Amino acid sequence: MLITTSSALREFCEALRGAPYIAVDTEFLREKTYHSKLCLVQVAYGEHAAAIDPLVKGLDLSPLKELLCDESTVKVLHAATQDLQIFLNKIGQVPAPVFDTQIAASVCGLGEQPGYAKLVSSLLKIQIDKASQITDWSLRPLTDRQLEYALSDVTHLCRVYEKLVARLASTQRSSWVAEDMEALLDPARYRVIPREAWRRIKIRRPKSQTLAVLRELAAWREERAMDSDIPRTWVVRDDALIEIAQNLPRDTDALARVRAVNARVANGRDGEAMLAAVETALGSPEDEWPEVEKPPRRLSGHESLVLLLQALLHRRCEIHGVAMPVVAKRSEIDRIATEQDPDVPALRGWRREVFGADAVALCEGRLALTGREGEVVDVRDFD
Repeated sequence: MLITTSSALREFCEALRGAPYIAVDTEFLREKTYHSKLCLVQVAYGEHAAAIDPLVKGLDLSPLKELLCDESTVKVLHAATQDLQIFLNKIGQVPAPVFDTQIAASVCGLGEQPGYAKLVSSLLKIQIDKASQITDWSLRPLTDRQLEYALSDVTHLCRVYEKLVARLASTQRSSWVAEDMEALLDPARYRVIPREAWRRIKIRRPKSQTLAVLRELAAWREERAMDSDIPRTWVVRDDALIEIAQNLPRDTDALARVRAVNARVANGRDGEAMLAAVETALGSPEDEWPEVEKPPRRLSGHESLVLLLQALLHRRCEIHGVAMPVVAKRSEIDRIATEQDPDVPALRGWRREVFGADAVALCEGRLALTGREGEVVDVRDFD
């Protein structure tokens, strides 16, 4: 069913009032905009399934907002981050509570961040038709094939959710995913802070001054892209910002010599703003410039210790049937091997139970690994 009227949407949402859960998905475009353009919202539970067209002029979405924010109904999504960010922008808050089937599947041992099609195939033995996956969802009218594809996403998602919940219950891992689902509800996770945008730009061996200029330039670009609702790279590319931050042009002629910044841009409003960003950064107190991150101090035998931690992680993940990167990433293992009590996910919650506590014990000499009968086993409580 395709919903294009406010009355139909109210009736549909009313029918789902009190449901224990609803499966939710979105179709959107972002190739030519800064903010994702919401083109379709699909919702299903039981015999009810509908695609809601938010592009219909005058469509009252308040019943959908009420349904999404009903705390008695779990919102089931797959790889939920992008969808939740879209809803935050559209309705002003993050729907809660949520259940991300990608996170749950990883915890259930179905791979690291498994894709939706792979999950449906694995759990339901159904092959999804991907022909409509890459399509312009903003064009109207939608075809029958598009609608069939869009609705199948949420109808299959209902069955996937029920199977995952059963697996989590049987393996006593429901509390594991609860921790990760709760983290998805923080609105700060989805809000862009322009002054922090520079951190996404990689620059080799920077100076503190260079980072200060880059910070001002990236913040200006982020705000400019937001205001114009265009991709940030349409304003100016990363490599141009890096070159400006390194060479510090102070006038339009020098700015025009930067690759990807032509004379028209340099002499226009954007050029003026970039030169102003350079001046602002250079005029700010040096003690407010970003600090250059120093490479972590490597202990003697660091790599050997990392290999031991990886062996421990591999063994623990074999026992629990969980993909290694779901429990601890290489960067976390590096920090565990180098730092005293680092603040990393591997040392918190269920990950600490599975691996983190033993990783610390290994680093402190309270746990060792040895081979026995063709397996890696622990040795504890030794002098």
